[in-house]
Amino acid sequence: MYDKTEPADGGLGDIVLEAEEGAPHLPSYSVLMSVYAKETPAYLADSLKSIFEQTHPTDDFVLVCDGPLTPQLDAVIKRWQKLFKERMNVIRLKENGGLGKALAIGLKECSHELVARMDSDDISLPDRMERELHIFREKPVDIVSGTILEFIGDPSHIVGERRLPETAVEITAFSRKRNPFNHPAVMFRKEKVIASGSYDETFHLFEDYYLWVRMLKNGCSGY
Repeated sequence: MYDKTEPADGGLGDIVLEAEEGAPHLPSYSVLMSVYAKETPAYLADSLKSIFEQTHPTDDFVLVCDGPLTPQLDAVIKRWQKLFKERMNVIRLKENGGLGKALAIGLKECSHELVARMDSDDISLPDRMERELHIFREKPVDIVSGTILEFIGDPSHIVGERRLPETAVEITAFSRKRNPFNHPAVMFRKEKVIASGSYDETFHLFEDYYLWVRMLKNGCSGY
């Protein structure tokens, strides 16, 4: 997946009317995203587009609106709701309560055991979900993440890469000092996250790191 680091020009862009059918041998999964009023509408549109254009698309996209949004953001969401109807479950919170609280609420609404995280300003490569689902099928893991490529302005202008440890042993050792997973590229088992206490706001801006550490201490395995 890609990670935007600076504003990019452009509007909503084109939206495909229908995604290809996914691989029948791979399981269904949910996508969990939170968005708030300060997000850039064009970023959200690009992010949503990348999710619905996956080679193995989701049938359960949970979008938590963390407090009131701008009319421009609402317009993006309404456009996608019109296109994908029952595939989108939009939850609107009356007040902004922070990412941890929004994700904890949204996670409870996810229909499938496997849940992919996605940030509202990031772009997933088309085969991201399919590749992560293959890992779950082949390995006894509870959390899977991937490398993030950072770009400025346009996705073709790559300026950095965040590559993290791969194996469970390396991940556990790395987690003692730094976050062992790229949060917006993560897919996990819903029941394992809930059993470890789910997302919360105990450590603001470190909601994901705090969750991963609790999951690893709870016996979960990552890749």
